[in-house]
Parts: sequence; C-alpha cells; structure tokens
Amino acid sequence: MIACFDIGGSAIKGAIAYSPEDIRPLPKVQTPLHDFDLFALAIERIAAEAGADPTRLIAISIAGVIDSETGIITCANIPCIDGRRLVADLSEKLRRPVLVANDADCFALSEAVVGAGRDHRIVFGVILGTGVGGGLVINGKIHEGTGGFAGEWGHGPVSATLAGNPPVSIPRYACGCGQIGCVDAVGAARGMERLHAHIHGKLLASTEIIAAWDAGDEAAARTIDVYIDVVSGPLAMTINIVGASIVPVGGGLANSHSLISRLDEAVRARILRRTDKPLVIPAELKIEPGLIGAGVLGLMELPK
Repeated sequence: MIACFDIGGSAIKGAIAYSPEDIRPLPKVQTPLHDFDLFALAIERIAAEAGADPTRLIAISIAGVIDSETGIITCANIPCIDGRRLVADLSEKLRRPVLVANDADCFALSEAVVGAGRDHRIVFGVILGTGVGGGLVINGKIHEGTGGFAGEWGHGPVSATLAGNPPVSIPRYACGCGQIGCVDAVGAARGMERLHAHIHGKLLASTEIIAAWDAGDEAAARTIDVYIDVVSGPLAMTINIVGASIVPVGGGLANSHSLISRLDEAVRARILRRTDKPLVIPAELKIEPGLIGAGVLGLMELPK
C-alpha cells in the first residue's frame, strides 16, 4: 500500500491505495498556501495517521505543471511551492521518494486504468470545467511532454471567430495563459457564459444555460449550437493528432450527459477515423479521479 494525495489551492485530500481498484480516502485538510514547511508537514501527518510506511514513496496529483527537465513547478494557487523543485524538495523534507503529476494527467490515468479507458491503448482525458485541459495516456503511462506540457488543447490562438448555424461572429477573447483566442476562453464554464452574454446580452450561469437548453429554450439552444461548433473543431484536430480511441470528459460541464453526447456527435463528424461508436464520453470516475490517478501512478512504481 501507499499514501497518495490530490492537492489544490483549498484542500489536501489523502488516501491509502492498496490497488488501483481499492483506494480509500482519508479526511482532507486545508492546504497551507504560504509556508512550505507546513505544506510538507500536512502531507507527512496525513500519511502517518493513516499508518502508511514512512519509508515508502508517496504519489501526488497537483494543480500545477512540472517541467520534466528542470523539476520546477508552476503553481499559482499554492504560492509556497510555485517555482520550487517540488519533487526534490518534498523528498528531502519527507525523507522518502515522492512522485508528482499534474491533476489533469492523473485524471486521464485514472480513466485509462480503472475508468472508461480500460482496454484502450491511447486515452485522451479532457477537462471541461473552470478551464479546458487534458491529459494523454499511452499504453497505461502518462505522456508528460517537453516542459511538462502535453494534452493542453485548450490553449493556443485557434478558437473560431465564426461559429454556429447560421454563423455568429465570436470575439477573440483574452485567455488567462496570456494569449488571445484560446479555446479555454470560450470552452470552459465561464466561456459558455461569455458566449451566451455575447449572443443574447444576458448573463446566465453555465448550469442555467444547460438547464434551459434541456427544457427547450431557443436562446440557450443557440448558445449550445455555437459552443459545440467552437469546441468540437479543436478537439477533433487533437484526436486526429494523438490517435485516441476514447476521450473521457471530466469537469463540471461533463455532468451534462446531453452536452457531452452532442459534443461527441460533432467531433465524430469532424475526425478522420469514422466510427459509429461513442468516442467523447462522460468520465466514469465521478468521485476523486485525481486522487485515484495519484494512487495508480504510485502503485505502478512499486517493485513487482
């Protein structure tokens, strides 16, 4: 067994992983944001209180990107680790081996090993929530990419400026990554809200837009039409490039199965490989996929 963690800006969630199918969550604690010693101590205490072997590795899913060449993490929402060589620093503090992976990568790994991607060689896990992201798993292993960046299909100035039927003009919105015209700026939950306000002059929450669409509201249907057109093109291109045979979707927008089904139809109409089978599907693991992914990651590193 190993201790594993899913760490974000608000909470450290721990678990004990006995196998990929047997990962038992522990009580979560608040994330220390400004003191690295307290950050490490919180992890150590959770593992110790759960009875984990103090010499065995721990695995962590985290909301940040680690440069695979330098080991430096970029993590704006946890200032005490931002810019650190996190694996080396934590290993020294905790006196044990440490594995750290991006939370989207861990989500993709969890789906590939014990979720919707079982028996698929190439799994592209997609996040549609507060941001648009993803992770790529090939032959059961995370593909990290140079600099720690892989699967980031939500970023890059490729978002459509005309979308929907009939087409509507879409501004090239600024993205939090510093670029203009990213899919993230229109494909995330706030992006859907931005599209609705642009088209109809009315600000609604993404959950309200989807609920109205499900109820037959014409304005919401127009927004969803434009949204699907904007998002499906870049996603289809990404699938063409990576060759994924299954694309599980997590994040808040994936709670709408009707939205993901509509996205799947649009994507399958745009990819080169024709298939009648669903390709873009809701993720199977609704509870703590990052934690499960961290557990799977750590267990894979244990001696056989």
